[in-house]
Amino acid sequence: MTLSDHTPSWKKLSLYAVTWPIFVDSVLRMLLGTVDVFMLSRISDKATGAVGLANEIIYFCIMMFGFVGIGTSVAVSQYIGARRAKEASRISAMAISMNLIFGIVVSIVIVCFGESLLRMLHLNPEQIGIANHYLKIIGGFIWVEALSYAVSSVIRSTGNTKSVMFVTLGVNLLHMGGNYLLIFGNLGFPEWGVTGAAISTVVSRLLGIVVLFILLYRRIAVPIQRKDYVRWKASYAKQILSIGLPAAGEHLSYQSQYLMIIGFVNMIGITALNTHVYVMNVSNYFMALALAIGMGTEIIVGQMVGAGEMKEAYRRLMKSVRISFLLTLAVVGTAAIFRHELIGLFTKDPEIIAAGASIFLLSIILEPGRTFNMVIINSLRAAGDARFPVLAGVISMWGVSVPLAYLLGVHFGIGLLGVWIAFTVDEWLRGVMMLLRWRSRVWEKKALVKPASVVPDHGVEAQI
Repeated sequence: MTLSDHTPSWKKLSLYAVTWPIFVDSVLRMLLGTVDVFMLSRISDKATGAVGLANEIIYFCIMMFGFVGIGTSVAVSQYIGARRAKEASRISAMAISMNLIFGIVVSIVIVCFGESLLRMLHLNPEQIGIANHYLKIIGGFIWVEALSYAVSSVIRSTGNTKSVMFVTLGVNLLHMGGNYLLIFGNLGFPEWGVTGAAISTVVSRLLGIVVLFILLYRRIAVPIQRKDYVRWKASYAKQILSIGLPAAGEHLSYQSQYLMIIGFVNMIGITALNTHVYVMNVSNYFMALALAIGMGTEIIVGQMVGAGEMKEAYRRLMKSVRISFLLTLAVVGTAAIFRHELIGLFTKDPEIIAAGASIFLLSIILEPGRTFNMVIINSLRAAGDARFPVLAGVISMWGVSVPLAYLLGVHFGIGLLGVWIAFTVDEWLRGVMMLLRWRSRVWEKKALVKPASVVPDHGVEAQI
């Protein structure tokens, strides 16, 4: 689009067109872990529980990579909405470099201290060796996922969500094929079990990041110059980190309290851990719908805020919340009907199936509450209001979720169901806090970027 096209960029985006590729992409990304769990469950529940817990650590790291990705997504969306595309390109390059450096540091930490982390989580000694081997292979290349997160965030911020979806689809197909060959030793390949699953994951992600970089240069309006990757500007870093660091704080709070609660689950017993791993692998797909709507709304709201359209942004979010709540309720309600069959896809253990089925019934209450957090928090960040979700999150997660999970799950002996009751209380408490924050409209004063019409002489930077 050139300067002669006066149609605001956000008016060319519909929630459906932006969201459905993000939803498919989110589901496909989750499949990377689920495929490992599903295929390894054919070997043993012990191997599945070990890999499932190792993946929790991997997910923790990937969520932390999001602190740059989220800040980048918000800044790029606002610059595009403000019709300042050259600056959007430069800030994108710097964000990619930041995440690469962060990813390399995290890879080193996992390789060196992965086993210690597993022991801190009270993993059964019989499973530590399996989990640590898997973790070292995946963790050694986790920097690839850091790059992928940053590049994907930039591409999505332009509204080109389908491109990322197709790359993730390709990665999943390669991963499933690699698992088929390397886990079970089919077609003459070695039978490597857990090692095969890890190698398959790494190779597919490496190929995926190559394709993402190709797409980046085809989709971004003003091409990134090589010097932009090493020429950092303090004002850009400040904009990214003003959103990214609070987001990192919230993610750190969430993941750390979650890992602590996993420690409680391990204290309950190995059956509880295996049940939790299977249930989470299904529940992640419930969350994917709200996550996609939240990310799609974030892109549109970010561009609206950049263009100064605060009333439109307010209406867009409220409509997205209603849509997400109703769709999630419908999906979870349907899944609850087939709860025994869903758990039965992973195991034949009647104790695990019974425990998992009871948690799926609880999810009818839990998941709709979670949608408030996943949709509203994204839009608060998109408007520049990133600190409030952190404060509210720390209070609720550590003041409510952690102590309640221990009391119900361990102290009073309710078990895994008690832990999930704590999750439910936390999600609804934070969700109500986020809704009240959005309705207060405090976020309207926190935009990062001014429209091009009030910024002097940006020349080609105004081309998008």
